[in-house]
Amino acid sequence: MRKDMLTIGAFAKACRLSPKALRLYDELELLKPSRVDPDTGYRYYAVEQLERARLVAWLRRLGMPLARIRQVCALRPADAAREIRAYWAQVEVETAARRDLAAFLVDQLVAAPRKDTTMLELHYCARSDRGRVRPANQDTAYAGTRLLAVADGCGPAGAPASSAAVEALRFLDAAELPAGNVLNLLEEAVRGATEAVRDATNGTEESGTTLTALLWTGSRLALVHIGDSRAYLLRDGALFRITHDHTVVQSMIDEGRLTAEEAASHPERMLLLKALSATAPATPDLRLQDTEPGDRYLLCSDGLSRVVPDARIRHLLASAPAPDAAVHALIDAANDAGGPDNVSCVVADVVERAA
Repeated sequence: MRKDMLTIGAFAKACRLSPKALRLYDELELLKPSRVDPDTGYRYYAVEQLERARLVAWLRRLGMPLARIRQVCALRPADAAREIRAYWAQVEVETAARRDLAAFLVDQLVAAPRKDTTMLELHYCARSDRGRVRPANQDTAYAGTRLLAVADGCGPAGAPASSAAVEALRFLDAAELPAGNVLNLLEEAVRGATEAVRDATNGTEESGTTLTALLWTGSRLALVHIGDSRAYLLRDGALFRITHDHTVVQSMIDEGRLTAEEAASHPERMLLLKALSATAPATPDLRLQDTEPGDRYLLCSDGLSRVVPDARIRHLLASAPAPDAAVHALIDAANDAGGPDNVSCVVADVVERAA
């Protein structure tokens, strides 16, 4: 063996990458060993490989996805520096958005109940579109005086599943809301929606639906959410996502095993952990949302959120003069991005009721 060769253990210590990481980077052809013993399979690295290994280690500490690290390592130093600068600018934008969301949630938790007597109401619009690729539309979107809902069906009976889920909630639009806990009412309604989905799909295991809905109480909104359809709030020009995706890749992001950028191309990005289905009862997320005049809410299926970046969604929501214009602009944006899936949007504005 050459004197300038290092064992995998010595190389790992020198570059501050674990032997496990080095073996992974070898498999990914990101950092190949200089020599592999044909009999033992033991890896050896040349001293001159340390510089690249340290760069890989530093970039991983920045949170850069492996695919992007491979691109950076193939560039000349000046171009690599430019790419790292661009990546970090993107991270700062995403961090600022999370910081704003954290501040918003803190304010929501400590805010005093509203004491004024301003009467509020919703102005709303709902629309569902087949998109450019799918042969049929399995989404359902609904907006009424009190109820806003989006459901995204999946499987052979996806269309009747999403329709049944929303239909099971529509009585809330006309019913007098009880003085008690409105979240209990929503939870009961979701149990009814689960039974409706079971009937609509004839117990088909492969079929089900997401469900994201908001119920207006006159001053607040009650949220129920299951799956990967989403709810957003636009307030004072800032966009906040107020739901959490129930997906495999989101759980991996939460555990630190994936970055958001890596999740976007992950082969299991559409695999749900929760949905309304005939065979797998699941507990939905339930919460109350305080509202302010001027708030604009968006419910959408993943046919929008998977292809239109949040920054673009924010711009379209903020620039549209009314909910109907916002809905049409968002669906057009999804279709302009290829329309790979059905896309449904509900937009509602919280406004002061005219005297």
